[in-house]
Amino acid sequence: MSTDSSQPPAPWSQVLLHAVSDLRILAEAGDKGLEGALREDLQRLLQAATTLEHQVADTANDSHHDQMNSLAAIRGYAEMLQEDLGTDSGSLGDSLTRLLQAVDTAHNDSATAPAPAPQQRNIASEPGFILAVDDLQENRELVARYLSRSGHLVVTAASGEEALRTLADTDVDVVLLDLMMPDMDGREVLRRIKENPEWRATPVIVISGSQDMDGIIACIEAGADDYLFKPFNPVLLQARIKAGIERKRWHDREEQYRQQLERNEKFIRATFGRYLSDEIVTEILERPEGLELGGDLREVTIMMSDIRGFTTLSEQLGPQQVVAMLNRYLGTMTEIIMAHNGTIDEFIGDAILTVFGAPQRRNDDADRAVRCALAMQAAMDGINADNRAAGLPELSTGIALNTGSVIAGNIGSERRSKYGFVGHPMNVTSRIEDHCQGGEILISESTVKKLSGHYTLGERRDLSIRGIEQSVTVQRIEEARHD
Repeated sequence: MSTDSSQPPAPWSQVLLHAVSDLRILAEAGDKGLEGALREDLQRLLQAATTLEHQVADTANDSHHDQMNSLAAIRGYAEMLQEDLGTDSGSLGDSLTRLLQAVDTAHNDSATAPAPAPQQRNIASEPGFILAVDDLQENRELVARYLSRSGHLVVTAASGEEALRTLADTDVDVVLLDLMMPDMDGREVLRRIKENPEWRATPVIVISGSQDMDGIIACIEAGADDYLFKPFNPVLLQARIKAGIERKRWHDREEQYRQQLERNEKFIRATFGRYLSDEIVTEILERPEGLELGGDLREVTIMMSDIRGFTTLSEQLGPQQVVAMLNRYLGTMTEIIMAHNGTIDEFIGDAILTVFGAPQRRNDDADRAVRCALAMQAAMDGINADNRAAGLPELSTGIALNTGSVIAGNIGSERRSKYGFVGHPMNVTSRIEDHCQGGEILISESTVKKLSGHYTLGERRDLSIRGIEQSVTVQRIEEARHD
């Protein structure tokens, strides 16, 4: 019989339903050799085909999305059956081949997506933890079967709420997300995933029967890593999942590395912060040249303080008492100095050498130095109260302030160096401090000239300082005024 080539081809539904009918006849005849999982897959295939038959017959409810779901289930189970049966599959294998060809015809006639690639290729991938989100049980079961055969661990969620709970409880590598779901749809799930800082790096592959281009673009813009159409090509899905797992693994490694760097930096800051000021640690860690030897000329305000008569006191006490008393004093003074952004150059026994203006210069360096000195003297009441309670003697301190230009920078050798200060003003400050009485703050005239705040100052005094030809003018500072 000749065929009229001018006659239009049969609609995809007729081609597909004819292939389904052919397969059902073989199944009802009890095709030999089908047991266990093979028989279960065949039954699921026939159930999906029955669902499609009802959808095609129901002209009042022409849902493209529902038909794509059914086609995806038919293709999935048919391909798994074909793979499990192998080459010696007899009439059932032939029927499955015709059915898959009909699915391809249906897909190409009803969609704009290209024809599927050959199905025999296997994409090797590192096993991953996959979350499949779909409101239809047959779709969830199919995806789980597909991916489990490739070595992946698959969990499923029947709703958006269940998917978000799973993400909160487990570390998921890739999310397969259906868009058309009741209550919370896939777009809302996608939005919540990408807005959550703990989940946003998780790749999301949208799998949907909808081919609305605006909707696809919206999903990509919202953060979806890919968009596959139903019925999806399993080889393409494997490739997308492989790429998603690799991205997630790279992100996880980068996150672990970043956290390790943060822990290391905190350790370095905490450790070196016991020996150096915070500003010096920051200078070393954040500037590539921070460890280079050398320095520059800086105008700074220098503060030197020590405990009056400490040598005599220490001779009257046991070593543990001396250390306890000194640590209490130095601990309190250190907190005050750091609160005023002073740079502690070093502890010299009971003496503290501090600089304001390096490594970071501020416009109020001299004023901060004065306020710091006043706060240190005010703190002595609390220190002495603690000393009395511990049966230790009371202490009194003298503090000297002086402003001048010094060389500030890394001093020493390549093997051992420190951030320090060199210059005549350092020596002058030490000499002024020698003249301080207990509870007294003496500031040089060079510091007074740099002050912008209001303070109550004592009478001017000229000090004759050993090693310096000219006398040094100082004043006692009493308090800061707020007028």
